Amino acid sequence: MLFKVEMDVAIPQGFAPDEAARLKAAEKARFQELQRAGTWRHIWRVVGRYANVSIFDVRDNAELHDLLTSLPLYPFMEVRVTALCRHPSSIHDDDR
Repeated sequence: MLFKVEMDVAIPQGFAPDEAARLKAAEKARFQELQRAGTWRHIWRVVGRYANVSIFDVRDNAELHDLLTSLPLYPFMEVRVTALCRHPSSIHDDDR
């Protein structure tokens, strides 16, 4: 299943800078692991915000939930999820 996931990150003011840097590095490593596995298909930055729009390809809602909650920055995220399906006018056989 494909999902569009919008993530806004808000690390609290005064949060320890070294801990924030550690979490960001762990987040990048986890993202790249999921990208290599083909699960985190696409990611785009949202201009002017600490936010992204991503496309995930997972088995079901539960897998997406487990994946999102495994992200190191998850406690600081506001997440919005939209399920996607193939558009009948698409010229591609597989829009993954």
